[in-house]
Amino acid sequence: MARRDLSGAVDFAVLERMTGGQDAITDEVLGLFGQQAALWSPMLDVREEGWRDAVHTIRGAASGIGADQLAEACQTAESSDKAGAPPLLDRVRDQLEIALADVAAFRHEIMLRSLRG
Repeated sequence: MARRDLSGAVDFAVLERMTGGQDAITDEVLGLFGQQAALWSPMLDVREEGWRDAVHTIRGAASGIGADQLAEACQTAESSDKAGAPPLLDRVRDQLEIALADVAAFRHEIMLRSLRG
């Protein structure tokens, strides 16, 4: 994976402005995003009592790293009723997967930069 693998689902300029362009901090924030995704994504199911909390938390994390499409999908799902939520939660999962792939590619790029010195 490398920068060429980025889909554009995450605007890393948002994150780099927040971190001052410091690779170590950027990488740490992206790692935390991945941990949040792993923790909350199993709850993206209306059969889970906390599905709205999960969507809300992922939405905040997505906004923080510039994953606007994911944040939008989360906002739509969060404001839906339980009956209409399943296809919206599918969209959240799809957007999360795309964002996580971009995060992995960007973290790989950070790692390569650190090797180059």
